[in-house]
Amino acid sequence: MSEQRILVVDDEEQLREMYARAFAKAGYAVQTAASAEEALDIQRQTPFSVMFLDLKLPGMNGVELCRHIRTSWPMTIPYAVTGYASLYELTDCRDAGFEDYFTKPARIADLLKAADYAFGKLERWKKG
Repeated sequence: MSEQRILVVDDEEQLREMYARAFAKAGYAVQTAASAEEALDIQRQTPFSVMFLDLKLPGMNGVELCRHIRTSWPMTIPYAVTGYASLYELTDCRDAGFEDYFTKPARIADLLKAADYAFGKLERWKKG
């Protein structure tokens, strides 16, 4: 199995660090970004297969970022994480290409389960 890499994109430093620690403790290779633009720079250098994206970001928002990722890296599985559920409709997130949608404060166990599911899905796709 290849290295399982996760990119966490959130403008809140404490959340980025908390998610990164949890994913790393579970055995994933994790990198973080504070903005959509930073995430795209990282993704261009070394593509990540699974991403957890905050929706309310400075500059480009998470929905726009997801659309860009799905167009440029269609095998990437993005998840939405937001504290502003009322600003972003679930249907907008699904239309953008998010795999699933979590509201803050998201339970770490749920995020880990989602990551496990995503990497399992990617493995199935590779075998297909």
